[in-house]
Amino acid sequence: MRLLIQENSDLVAKWTADHIINRIKEKAAQTDKPFVLGLPTGSTPLKTYQELIRRHKAGHISFKNVITFNMDEYIGLPNDHEQSYHHFMNEHLFSHIDILPENINIPDGMAEDIWTACEEYENKITEVGGIDLFLGGVGEDGHIAFNEPFSSLSSRTRVKTLTDDTIRVNARFFGGDVSKVPTTAVTVGVGTVMDAKEVMILATGAKKARAVAAGVESPISHKWTVSALQNHPHCIIVIDEPAAGELRVNTYKYFKDIEKNNILPISFIDSH
Repeated sequence: MRLLIQENSDLVAKWTADHIINRIKEKAAQTDKPFVLGLPTGSTPLKTYQELIRRHKAGHISFKNVITFNMDEYIGLPNDHEQSYHHFMNEHLFSHIDILPENINIPDGMAEDIWTACEEYENKITEVGGIDLFLGGVGEDGHIAFNEPFSSLSSRTRVKTLTDDTIRVNARFFGGDVSKVPTTAVTVGVGTVMDAKEVMILATGAKKARAVAAGVESPISHKWTVSALQNHPHCIIVIDEPAAGELRVNTYKYFKDIEKNNILPISFIDSH
């Protein structure tokens, strides 16, 4: 596991966007196969998406040979609902870059047979060769995607009931009205994320500090689903200083010291 502690959320976004762009270019130099990118929604990745858009418009990167798979979607919200994740991704990323519409994959929260749709989503990931890089965030309670505390660490794409804490946090997107937040969602599983060749988790702000500390320092436990990533061979957690606030002093010093010379993303060969 790598833990990169940046001074602020702007630098988190810049480092993350640089890393994604470098990975896309690395694969393009080796093969004509598409780069497969897993993506999250929520407030944390917004600055990264803005940076990717800026870099695309500056001519630094094309997304024409990129396939995306989003982590999750609410059940019961039409794709054009302003709070659906289909709408979110189009508004904040897809409509601003040159990705092909047929290469965009987001779970279908309106599917007639939701469980079959979940199975098909997993199968499609396999068919395209697996996810090269899965970008994600982490909840205040340590969940990744909608894999709430005590989710199976080998779970796959499925229907998940959301906790009151998650509903409360997400109410800010529904005008603060908790009653308008869907109570269930389709989510990729922890096992789905763990199958990616590389995983990069973002955390910014003091509210994420406890989850970061649990994910990095605590034993692996389904209480903190993010902790499963300790077992991933190529996991990067990128945080700002406020999100580092609950780390032990020696943990903080270790990661700051070991990463001080890694100004740019490094290859799998060099990663630790």
